[in-house]
Amino acid sequence: MLLPDLLDAPELRLRLLHAAPGALERPIGRLVTTDLLEPGRYLSGGELVLTGLVWRRSDTDSEVFVASVAGRGAATILAGKALFGTVPDDLLEACRRHQVTLVEVPTEVAFADVTEHVAAAGSAETGARLSASLVRQRQLLSSIASGRSLDELAARISDEIGHDCRVITPTGRHVVPGPGELDDETLDAVTRTFLTAARTPAVAVAGDTSYSLFPVGSGLGNRLTSWVLVIDGDHTQWSRDHVEAVHELCTIAALDRARRDEGRLALRPLVAEALELVESGAPHTDVATRLRQAGAHSDRPMVVAVVELTLTPPGRPGHGLREDGPGAVAVTVLEDVALTVGPAVVAPGRDGVLVALLPSSPELPDLLRRAFGRLSPGLVRTRLAVGVSGETGIDALAGALEEARFAHRVASSGSTSVSVVTSDQVASHVLLLATLPDDVRRTYTHRVLGPVLDHDRRTQSDLLATLQEFLACSGSWSRTAEAMHLHVNTVRYRIERVEQLTGRDLSRLEDKVDVFLALKSL
Repeated sequence: MLLPDLLDAPELRLRLLHAAPGALERPIGRLVTTDLLEPGRYLSGGELVLTGLVWRRSDTDSEVFVASVAGRGAATILAGKALFGTVPDDLLEACRRHQVTLVEVPTEVAFADVTEHVAAAGSAETGARLSASLVRQRQLLSSIASGRSLDELAARISDEIGHDCRVITPTGRHVVPGPGELDDETLDAVTRTFLTAARTPAVAVAGDTSYSLFPVGSGLGNRLTSWVLVIDGDHTQWSRDHVEAVHELCTIAALDRARRDEGRLALRPLVAEALELVESGAPHTDVATRLRQAGAHSDRPMVVAVVELTLTPPGRPGHGLREDGPGAVAVTVLEDVALTVGPAVVAPGRDGVLVALLPSSPELPDLLRRAFGRLSPGLVRTRLAVGVSGETGIDALAGALEEARFAHRVASSGSTSVSVVTSDQVASHVLLLATLPDDVRRTYTHRVLGPVLDHDRRTQSDLLATLQEFLACSGSWSRTAEAMHLHVNTVRYRIERVEQLTGRDLSRLEDKVDVFLALKSL
């Protein structure tokens, strides 16, 4: 029912005083009768607010009332003129300022008559909508039962409502790409809005485009693992019939997801067996057979990823989201990311931390950082640590798994909510030192450089600064002297003094490494 339909009812004799932009084309919502000065807490958006103006004691009250109504998204105020004999000008001005539609109700028309008219029209519309909805549901169910894909059904609803429909996951994987996949910046905006919205459906804005976000399923589950129906446009401006069509598509998508999940559940034991074979040193042929049965491409180069999702409530040490094994959230998230590049070959390792075997590609590390990074807004007091090995074949999976585990330990030492570390990064001494506890690094530094630090404190001789510059210049006496504006003999004297104090010979690689790491641990 549209507002013009209500205004055209001859028995009500309503008079339009101000129409907000788009008000005459937008379907009207439920009718709420109130005489509270600030009724906003009882509104949820789109209502017709029917009031006898009992709340108005002064001119300024109109501003308070309309602001409260507009702040909650109510569409229209129906104001009775019985109390004052007219609708006050201050109420009209407040409605204009806040872009709220204002309609005058004549003195001789009872509020009950308006309520009954809206209720009767709503009942007739509800019956027609339910009938159309049931027909559409039957058609969608029949289509999916006959083998139609979710992509085809989404395209059908897109044509019906005139808005493109896509289904994505919070990591940015396109389950249904629609007319084309969204670019990375749009995916970032959409997933961030979905993970942080106070309620759903929500509206995300990317550039000049709005996207309506509907959770697939009940919407009460963990958003990190939910599918999201993404539709071009703002759903608050759509007809009720179009919104209902979207909800029906969500229901069908939930059924399709359940079917896909059942297939992956059936393969998980095979993946777990394959991983057990890798960790036990079984023959490569046995490992390859199990992986092929689990759907993996065992004849291609692979990468091993180790993933852990942990929860750290305030005042408590880190506690895994799992009790006797990986939590459902971590498994689902890792399988989702794995499906972006190939089969979801995911299982818990012997230490309980999740392991994934992924097809190798040059773009894989960046893809993993992007996908896992999109989950960051939804990780409240939760950390996601990911370690990634280098490329390997079926005959070297055990070594790649150890690489990934070490990279995972480095990632776990970070402080960000999402940390993805690859094995080539672990080659950096900075990341290596980051895995050591603070007290270990302090003890090591004191044992190696303690005498030098004590000597500098007593004599102000700058031995430490000279040592740092000497190593930065790769042991070149002349370049160190030039950089520090010293004579070469002075540099030689200071370095010899460092060697005496530390008991290290800086011409030997091993001693030079000891001193270098001690300096980096300061």
